Amino acid sequence: MWQGWLDPESRGTFKKGGYYTEKLLNRTGFRMLVLNTNLYYDQNKATQDMDDPAGQFSWADQVLTEAANTKEKVYIIGHVPPGFFEKKRNKPWFKPSFNKLYLDLIQKHHSVILGQFFGHHHTDSFRMFYSSDGSPISTMFLSPGVTPWKTSLPGVMDGANNPGIRVFEYDTQTLLVKDVVTHYLNLTRANVAHGRWEKEYRLTESFRVPDASPASMHRALERIASSRCYLQKYYEFNSVSYDLTECNSDCRVDHVCAAREVDFDRYEHCLEKERAAAIYGGFLPVLSVAVSLVFANW
Repeated sequence: MWQGWLDPESRGTFKKGGYYTEKLLNRTGFRMLVLNTNLYYDQNKATQDMDDPAGQFSWADQVLTEAANTKEKVYIIGHVPPGFFEKKRNKPWFKPSFNKLYLDLIQKHHSVILGQFFGHHHTDSFRMFYSSDGSPISTMFLSPGVTPWKTSLPGVMDGANNPGIRVFEYDTQTLLVKDVVTHYLNLTRANVAHGRWEKEYRLTESFRVPDASPASMHRALERIASSRCYLQKYYEFNSVSYDLTECNSDCRVDHVCAAREVDFDRYEHCLEKERAAAIYGGFLPVLSVAVSLVFANW
């Protein structure tokens, strides 16, 4: 059914491992790379002892190297993302070795990668990728699901979502992601009266950034990490406005570290750092008041 849409070479790699590459917009200089990341899923027992399932990493490295040589710009599309699930601490989706290989791939070829688009979570989130000196080099957008699936992962409360549909606005000349608009169906309202799809939010308006470039998404993440207002806004969007409870300090740590660090070791370090900041952040104001009272009664 799909073979008429794919070049002969794409049909070959699709049969081999479920991955392929095609020209984007049917124009020279623009390319999409469609990966089968189910090969790296930590629940996939068939690939657990493999170094490079179906040769996909080697193939992707070659395609991206050729893209750099021919000055192409690339979008990467996949399903299961690397990194950690923001609603359950320490829950990765990739096996550690595959997670590292994917991260290495992005860091090596980030200059030609203008966007990464994944799903699987059913939640609305994003992941940042940084260079060795800490500069933002790429963003992975995690789109919410149309299906209001409720996770069965132990310990996840209210792990469901309102149905969401996402529209990416991008520059057809540069592939810069200019904006992200999410539309949703409020199931609570639909069950009482009738269903109506409506705009939930526009990224640039809600997080006050000029576009959806890595630099802008880094700025949005810093606002989420430092402002209760932006944190709560992000948290509600995360479930497509289904879970409207308060995102407390533990919730903040989970969401900020999942978005900030895709690397396993750096994620653990982020958890330690942000937990400490949360403890001292709550302790210092109390200490300040206590000291003030002592000096007032001196």
